[in-house]
Amino acid sequence: MKEIDSQLLGLWRRARPLLFRLDPEYAHELTLGLLKRWSTFFGGRLEAGDIARRRGLAVDAMGLHFHNPIGLAAGLDKDAVAVPAWQALGFGFIEVGTITALAQPGNPKPRLFRLPADEALINRMGFNNAGADAAAIRLGRLRERGVLQVPLGVNLGKSKVTPAEEAADDYRRSFERVGHFADYVVVNISSPNTPGLRDLQRVEEVARIIEAIQGPNQRLARPKPLLVKLAPDLADEDAIDCARAALDAGCAGLILTNTSIRFEGLRSSTEGMSGGLSGRPILERSTVLLGLVRQAVGPGPVLVGVGGVMDPAGAAAKLAAGADLVQIYSGLIYRGPGFVRELLRGMSSQTASHREKLTFE
Repeated sequence: MKEIDSQLLGLWRRARPLLFRLDPEYAHELTLGLLKRWSTFFGGRLEAGDIARRRGLAVDAMGLHFHNPIGLAAGLDKDAVAVPAWQALGFGFIEVGTITALAQPGNPKPRLFRLPADEALINRMGFNNAGADAAAIRLGRLRERGVLQVPLGVNLGKSKVTPAEEAADDYRRSFERVGHFADYVVVNISSPNTPGLRDLQRVEEVARIIEAIQGPNQRLARPKPLLVKLAPDLADEDAIDCARAALDAGCAGLILTNTSIRFEGLRSSTEGMSGGLSGRPILERSTVLLGLVRQAVGPGPVLVGVGGVMDPAGAAAKLAAGADLVQIYSGLIYRGPGFVRELLRGMSSQTASHREKLTFE
């Protein structure tokens, strides 16, 4: 694994300047295609000695075992085409999607923008994916191969053509197709790129959607933990109300947060751009909201912190605010394939320093 990791890092150093000269979405598709091919030849299994499998970093949550707390956020692999490759990069869990009940092409291009001066991205992808039926086939094959060593999450969104009043049924249909292949399922009601989706971040809508999914979920031999993903742009009180509504409806926890529609304070020009901002600029707000929700809901529910993690300090901030698990997205694009293990080495070092301090005291 060290040899493969070294080869990937060397390839990344040579490829990054070229990739960053390409159109962002084309570069993403090219990279995902390479990872897909790599997944075909390399199963993604990791040795026990790999830092991604270090015992001291393991987390048990939602009835699942996570070898480490760093996960892949939804959006990077919408159609679950390169799951073994993500596992090989050291992720402790992988979230695919967003998957919608109906296949859809997403929003018109260009729809993905880099802001290097801010270490950020803006996307208005619009849930482009092959749909729940295609995802079910791919996820079924993945399970048949038996290559997964880490929990697999499936992120569900509303189909664009589905009216808001039918949103609950739309989520239910997606769950019925792919839910049983997942280790946990995320209800995404916070993307800014599907018209009206964020309007579902209301107590009554959250309760209605989760109730619709819980029907088929509770009929499974082993019901899946459900999480709701919220936006950083919600007012504090509204986010807490939505979180409590999700928990009251039987969810295991929340993912905090999705991308932001607030572009204030950026060094880069955003003229002609719209969509969701991710990367370093949203670290502070997403982490503050995470902490507020943790204070409100107490220690029991699982909270996944995502938004702006670009270095070990960012991951540490999420954990300090109350996250059980941490996800990355933009950081991987800017830092490359060694980023997961960079975070884990930072966490491992901090753990070792803490133990030494306790021993000394």
